Amino acid sequence: MSIAENYRKIREEIPEYVSIVLAGKKRTVEEFLEVINAGATDIGENYVQEAEAMYKSLNDDVRKVRWHMIGPLQRNKVNKALSFFDVLQTVDSLKLAEVIDKRARKMEKVIPIYIEINSGKEPQKAGVMPENAEELIRQIARFENIKIEGLMTMGPRFGNPEDARPYFKETRRIFEHIKSSMPNLDMKVLSMGMTNSYKVAIEEGSNMVRIGTAIFGERKY
Repeated sequence: MSIAENYRKIREEIPEYVSIVLAGKKRTVEEFLEVINAGATDIGENYVQEAEAMYKSLNDDVRKVRWHMIGPLQRNKVNKALSFFDVLQTVDSLKLAEVIDKRARKMEKVIPIYIEINSGKEPQKAGVMPENAEELIRQIARFENIKIEGLMTMGPRFGNPEDARPYFKETRRIFEHIKSSMPNLDMKVLSMGMTNSYKVAIEEGSNMVRIGTAIFGERKY
């Protein structure tokens, strides 16, 4: 099937309330245009430089979608990231949040962010540890130019998507706790699940999935 057909098939199979963020890492302008024309509403990029190049290449089509930062964000790339990303999904430290808030204030904008949870407690991966998430969120919530709208997790990678279920459950638990204990926040997005695991993630409460290979096919490096 074509990219457009893959996208429409998955869009029809999953609930309407679940947003699909297209993971665009290493994809071409032509691939982006095909999926945008098929109705895609959200694009995710892992790297600021790649996102900037794609953003400039799409011309008038660029504003047809929301742009999500879904890879680790370095503090020295925040200024550039804020110039075109609509959402930053991978905020995981107070220091990073401070830089984002400062830069956003200078640009006179409020940027939506998600807090990345290291649900598998993997030392080599980004994300705040689950037990530290609430304290971090309380610290970041005081910033005026950041709007915390949800949580995101990658979770450990498994061949069997069922093995990811406990990590999605844990992130959902944190999400519901934050919603109930901090009602002043507009917590509405739970970004969990990728090509191999999005079905299980949706069963566990995800309302945003990040899918690349199942729509675009295998990457051509």
